[in-house]
Amino acid sequence: MIGPGTGVRVYLACGVTDMRKGIAGLSALAQDQLRQKPAGGAVFVFRGRRGDRIKVLYWDGQGFCLYYKVLERGRFPWPSAGDGAARLTSAQLAMLWEGIDWRRPDWGAPPARVG
Repeated sequence: MIGPGTGVRVYLACGVTDMRKGIAGLSALAQDQLRQKPAGGAVFVFRGRRGDRIKVLYWDGQGFCLYYKVLERGRFPWPSAGDGAARLTSAQLAMLWEGIDWRRPDWGAPPARVG
């Protein structure tokens, strides 16, 4: 994903979001529900009802960027709706984008050296 880079503020809209919403609708959710300025440099992440799709919205300084990902298998890990909003690091956002559970990453063993 061509994205906002490291050190950005990342907000998850906990619960379910209507994935038919576009940039205007998601910007309104960022402002009204998450209480954040949509063009303030933060990244906003929304998940659909089935849990297999997310939309990522952010302002790059010139306009809004909207990324959409649908998993072939599995679901994106997500907090319950009662949590309202969750804050992630840019590393956790990268894990989420790859379908890794950012709450409990499985680091496993380091790669074996060949040679």
